[in-house]
Amino acid sequence: MTQPTASHTLARVVLPAADDSAVRGLYLSGDAEIAGRRAARVRPGGVASFATYFNAFPAAYWRRFTDVREVVLEMRIEGSARVSVRRSDAAATVRTVAEIDVTDAALAQPVDLGESTDGGWIWFEVSAAPAGATVRDAAWSTAAAPRRAARATIGITTMDKPDYCVATLTALAAEEELRPHLERVFVIDQGTRLVADETGFDAAADGLGDLLAIVRQPNLGGSGGYARAMAETLTTDATFVQFMDDDVRVEPEAVRRAIVFGAYCTEPTIVGGHMLDLNDPAKLYAWAEVVDEEPFMWRPRHDDEMPIDLAATTLEHIPLVHQRMDADYNGWWMCLIPRAAIERVGLALPVFLKWDDAEYSLRAGAAGIPTVSLPGVALWHVSWVSKDDQIDWQAYFHARNRLVTALLHSTRPNGGHVLTHSRRVDLKHLFAMQYYPVTLRHRALRAVLSGPEHLHPDLRTALPAARTLAAEFPETAPAAAGITAARPIERTEIPTGMRLRLFMVERIAALWVRKPRGGAHAEVEAAAGEARWWRLARHDSALVRMASSGAPHLYVRRRDAYRRLLRESLRLHRELDARWDELARAYRAADLTSLETWRSTFDGPASQGDARRLS
Repeated sequence: MTQPTASHTLARVVLPAADDSAVRGLYLSGDAEIAGRRAARVRPGGVASFATYFNAFPAAYWRRFTDVREVVLEMRIEGSARVSVRRSDAAATVRTVAEIDVTDAALAQPVDLGESTDGGWIWFEVSAAPAGATVRDAAWSTAAAPRRAARATIGITTMDKPDYCVATLTALAAEEELRPHLERVFVIDQGTRLVADETGFDAAADGLGDLLAIVRQPNLGGSGGYARAMAETLTTDATFVQFMDDDVRVEPEAVRRAIVFGAYCTEPTIVGGHMLDLNDPAKLYAWAEVVDEEPFMWRPRHDDEMPIDLAATTLEHIPLVHQRMDADYNGWWMCLIPRAAIERVGLALPVFLKWDDAEYSLRAGAAGIPTVSLPGVALWHVSWVSKDDQIDWQAYFHARNRLVTALLHSTRPNGGHVLTHSRRVDLKHLFAMQYYPVTLRHRALRAVLSGPEHLHPDLRTALPAARTLAAEFPETAPAAAGITAARPIERTEIPTGMRLRLFMVERIAALWVRKPRGGAHAEVEAAAGEARWWRLARHDSALVRMASSGAPHLYVRRRDAYRRLLRESLRLHRELDARWDELARAYRAADLTSLETWRSTFDGPASQGDARRLS
């Protein structure tokens, strides 16, 4: 029954600090109580299942990307219990591979990973005797040695979210099992509300000691912050840098798992973490991210089945998650970058935010460095359904960075359908009376046409310029008190096929010719999720509540703006189409991501504080 203890822990079975029903299903299910970070009490005669997101072992990923062929399930049982080891395949078919009776003893059960790399998990269940039992210190381990050192820096880029950062630093400092894997923890502070001034920082800093380094620099966006973390990592002996967003809740064991998996991969590999919803903690919004080549647009793989509610049932009853899902890239909310990638392909693209993560994995993938989005590795982050980033200042970066990435990486003539899709995005915003994002998108297209030289200087200027522009568009501010709407917006579905084409043609013409109806009140009101372009296209005013704030904003039809922006959209997209090959050559030839180029940006004129100079 008991085998020699394996020497390398791949994944520890962990539990939340409190028995929180919102996240319990991610760790444990069945007849058990949480008795500590590493312990669960199974009720008399009860059954506890660890077929859960954070505690099942993603066997197919380890079988496909590492040399590990056998793992050892280790634990201590207090009392008497039967431990059943189960495994699944890509079709979610489950079978039992071992059943062991244990009484007041340590267990070390070998489990072969099998030959399949298409999918499948391994997990265990504990059936307690009538007196009950306690499971302690369970882990998935191996006797195999890693390919490279499991040592990483952590790079957290922050802009005025010091409370989140301090909470993350506190969680990292408290996780003793993570500490041997950490080289440094870099906080790239680009804000005015400094992390070092936040309540609780001193205690977190004491806990991390010499591991913690605060780097101050002007706000260069996510790409500038993560590029700085890459550059700082090159001054250490770390094998990886682990990126994390600032506005997150972290599971420290997931950080450790990512580093260990990266150390075992047969080739240097980008190891991504999944995104759980901070506002709905059991919902998984991103499993594996891909870039569709023809429209050159990102999306989650199996996006029609996302999000997944991981608390509704155990993993064995969610067929989709048993498949191995390959990724083109992983969001930088949580992503482990190998030092080898930085040395081979350079630092982040200087695009402030949006598409920097996708572009980096596409660039690394072309150089032979894959991206793996690893199950059991995740953090909590506000999902995109709770944001308005397609219609606020970020619209500039969405439009520009997508086109820049397509110019760098698309293999289709003139980027496939990317320009057609971009024109449609403009038109949908115009139908929806969203003139600010269209104006920003046109600024973005003109920036792309200006060539790659604008990218590094734009890091410091694009955001303030976009925010200044918002003052010219009343719909970007909350509506004045007392404005009401006549009725709720209709809940029509989007037209399809020929009906959609006819609807688009009719609306384009009608909005060009017809003078908008005026009135003292909005025609309709809608929540953000209801205010879809094909619904707003039928109205000349609407009171729309924003996703991020819930505040109502008044949209008003403006025929002059519609005409002007539609003409400009057609002109800019024609020019991009005509110059595509020329621009692609220019962007691909430019030195945008080298350490030397980035060093000039880091050490340039600072707008706030002092940036530490790289040695």
